[in-house]
Amino acid sequence: MPHWAFALLFVLGQFSQSNTGELRVVLTDPGGLPVSATVELFSEANQLRQSVEADAQGRATARRLPFGRYRLTASRAGFAPFSALIEIRSAAPSAYPIVLALAGVQAQVTVSAADTMLDARRTSAAHRIGAETLEQRTTALPGRSLSELVNSQPGWLLEANGILHPRGSEYQTQYVVDGLPMTENRSPAFAPDFGGDDVHAMNILTGGFPAEYGRKLGGVIEVVTTTQSRRGPGGVIATSAGSFDTKSGDALAQYGWPRTTASIAAATAVTDRYLDPPVEENFTNRGSTSNVGVRVEHDFTSSDRAGLTLRRAQARFLVPNEQVQEAAGQRQDRSSAETAAQFSYQRLVSANLVGDIRGMVRDVSAALWSNSQSTPIEAEQDRGFRELYLKGAVSATVGVHEIKAGGDVSVGTVRERFAYRLSDPDLFDSGTPAAFTFDERRRNSEQALFLQDQVRAGPWTISGGLRWDQYRLAVRDRALSPRAALAWSWPEADLVLRASYDRAFQTPAFENLLLASSDSVETLDDDVVRLPVPASHGNFYEAGLSKLLFGRIRLDATHFSRQMRDVADDDVLLNTGVSFPVAFSSADIRGTELKVDVPPWRNVSGSLSYSHLRAVGDLPVTGGLFLEGGTELLQSRERFTISQDQRHTLRGRVSYAYAEGGWMALEAAYGSGLPFEDFDDEPAEAVEQFGTRVVDRVNFETGRVRPNFSLDVSGGLVVARKGRQRLRLQAEVRNLTDRLDVINFAGLFSGTAIAPPRSFALRLRVDF
Repeated sequence: MPHWAFALLFVLGQFSQSNTGELRVVLTDPGGLPVSATVELFSEANQLRQSVEADAQGRATARRLPFGRYRLTASRAGFAPFSALIEIRSAAPSAYPIVLALAGVQAQVTVSAADTMLDARRTSAAHRIGAETLEQRTTALPGRSLSELVNSQPGWLLEANGILHPRGSEYQTQYVVDGLPMTENRSPAFAPDFGGDDVHAMNILTGGFPAEYGRKLGGVIEVVTTTQSRRGPGGVIATSAGSFDTKSGDALAQYGWPRTTASIAAATAVTDRYLDPPVEENFTNRGSTSNVGVRVEHDFTSSDRAGLTLRRAQARFLVPNEQVQEAAGQRQDRSSAETAAQFSYQRLVSANLVGDIRGMVRDVSAALWSNSQSTPIEAEQDRGFRELYLKGAVSATVGVHEIKAGGDVSVGTVRERFAYRLSDPDLFDSGTPAAFTFDERRRNSEQALFLQDQVRAGPWTISGGLRWDQYRLAVRDRALSPRAALAWSWPEADLVLRASYDRAFQTPAFENLLLASSDSVETLDDDVVRLPVPASHGNFYEAGLSKLLFGRIRLDATHFSRQMRDVADDDVLLNTGVSFPVAFSSADIRGTELKVDVPPWRNVSGSLSYSHLRAVGDLPVTGGLFLEGGTELLQSRERFTISQDQRHTLRGRVSYAYAEGGWMALEAAYGSGLPFEDFDDEPAEAVEQFGTRVVDRVNFETGRVRPNFSLDVSGGLVVARKGRQRLRLQAEVRNLTDRLDVINFAGLFSGTAIAPPRSFALRLRVDF
């Protein structure tokens, strides 16, 4: 590491992410003396509830608050309770003085929870996942705790092996963890999981993106990790066990001092069903994950904050076999690992001006090993990248303007080593080499500048921005991307109308990009076509509304249209399961999303969402490696249905709180089925390969998998409570009807994938 980068590690630390703010409350009595009291913030729209204790000087600070409207309450024995409605709209800390009246004196006007359900300033369709939803989440298979929560939101599709697809996009999902972007594929087969118990809240964006976000814009998942809001010790210990011999353990310990907070989090899990198998027998599907992270935050002064996060995570698993591979004795081991240091520094220059710099250094790797009985090919791989990422930004409040400007740079090295040996040459063309080896590394460099402004004027909220990107790896490209969004509120009707436009510049996927770009692959077949993989350019449009019904039910409706060229997709190298990026000419993706949220009412709460999607693509191919039929794909002008084109998706959840801390929930999900590529073999051959029950779930006439449906039931109870300590027990049954659902069928990369049968899980959690 360069000496200047090493020095940065000592002066920079992790702080809050974009689109979050901070509230600093000062409490006094009528005589001006400080009062120690409990301060609570609640937002129904943000699904957030946070409680902080004021110190002896009457000061309390709530951090990492997503922008929006909050109900603020303050209480202490001997004083009248205080309640008010506030808004968090700036990265600059908001000061809020409170004078607590003596008991018996008329207090502030009471604010209800319904007042926080509608965010009149939100200019795009964003969906929040709060702490309570995270705590009550069903026990996912290892590697999928966050992706399954995202999949519960409209516009998202969780395909085979936990791969998220936002609005028909392939691998264009970006995680922003405490303000730091991660644009590589984060599905279980490619990268270790973030974990769930150290996540405080999530914000899901599929349109109206701020100009500071780029590179991957199919969907953005903002993740806010847990923050200590009180002094002294605190934390979580959880363990679970369930079907498929799945076991997991999580622990989070924190300690808060007046100016410093330190935490350590660790998790481990094992299962006999890590990936979605191609056959019901679930051969060779053992997997394990582990991660550990340490974080320290320190306030040097009321205007300066720094911190540091160190994280190590890894996953090891077997690739599930098909029938023929299992009979041959095949074993394929895969692994992924990530080591990262995240850092930043924030300076409050004035009450209206904040500057911060943040970044990370990390090493990400993945490997594949095959035994000599692997068929029809024995493959090995070792790939990864090292990255240094730095970002600086300045946020200012000037009258009705919220201005943010900055830039970022990502530099690093991408490395790829791949080798194969044909174990059954009869299944390949006669000219296919019996063995092949590839080994290359290349420097990566990406830079961006951005400027954005949000104006609040009466019922109008207008957001605008401009982003400049430069990309250098397998190809060189640059782009200017304007962004615009607006919202208009009608308070008397509890209605907000909104619209947005995003110009998107999306870089190719890292995974095996060098292999797809190398001229050495031209020896693999006489009909090889190899083109540089270009960046994707697109125009994203969105219009929608949010409406309160009967004063307590929120309806969100959105219609979107995406037109893209040089559209990102992936292909597979021979029969290895090793994917690489490709691109085709253009795509037209349109859809409508509806969501109804019902907050707690007489102990009942729930949500219902519906998504309609139509996604078509156009040939010819414009980038990537094609071993078979490449010349034809270069000349074709065919229009085809994109593999994420599930026309109808319906999800619902209803929950009943039957005691303090006790709840029961019923969740249901329906999908009309994904299309599959042309299946050249006869259905009888498919039966021999996958089994009768699997093939019965495929409609060869329509070229789609038949509809899928799942029904889950779960419940929890606080078994014991003492002060802040709670012992909670959760039980669940997933796929209650034990229905056989096929996720994908005979796809090149996703292959055939079977959804889990009925399963059970029990989870025990201790909060302290």
